[in-house]
Amino acid sequence: MPTLKTLLLVFDLCGTFVFALSGGLAAVRRGLDLFGVLVLAFAAANSGGIVRDLLIGATPPAAIGDWRYGAAATVAGLLTFWWAPLIEKLKNPVRMFDAAGLALFAVAGAQKALAFGLDPVMSALLGMLTGIGGGMARDLLLTDIPMVLRAELYAVAALLGASIVVVGSALALPTAPIALLGAAACFALRMAAMRRGWQLPVARGGRAN
Repeated sequence: MPTLKTLLLVFDLCGTFVFALSGGLAAVRRGLDLFGVLVLAFAAANSGGIVRDLLIGATPPAAIGDWRYGAAATVAGLLTFWWAPLIEKLKNPVRMFDAAGLALFAVAGAQKALAFGLDPVMSALLGMLTGIGGGMARDLLLTDIPMVLRAELYAVAALLGASIVVVGSALALPTAPIALLGAAACFALRMAAMRRGWQLPVARGGRAN
């Protein structure tokens, strides 16, 4: 449906932009050059979407088949390269942009999986994978332990947002409000977990990061 396609595109491009900001800013903090910043921005912005599209058979993936995805990532990368000090004035900007990208991609991933006929459980899981994929690629390229494996309720927040979309679809509720609700719930849980230190249990003998 045209409305659903437009909604998916908007969420995908917004998620691409904010995840690219997080990737670019992380690269700037590590002292990477312009090329490195743009690579990190693209990887953070598009890895999750590429994996999602390959898994559901949407080929070529939107991130490499539609110039707007690359353009959004490039613009975000350039912004972080030239104006990183201004962005840094935001409180903990990398995690904030990461939480926003997580929310948008989790919702868009679940919606696209449903549109391609996947069952509800797999659609929710694929939405979660879409959300966490970009952050994992960014962290691995910077030789960090991926945030999803150590941060406060990262994948859980993505799964919550994706699940709201799936449940809303099963109940035949309006697509746009449910998508916004899912994104808001994911973002709110992720930000609350960061501020309050909520996280899953750590194995005995280990330590929380």
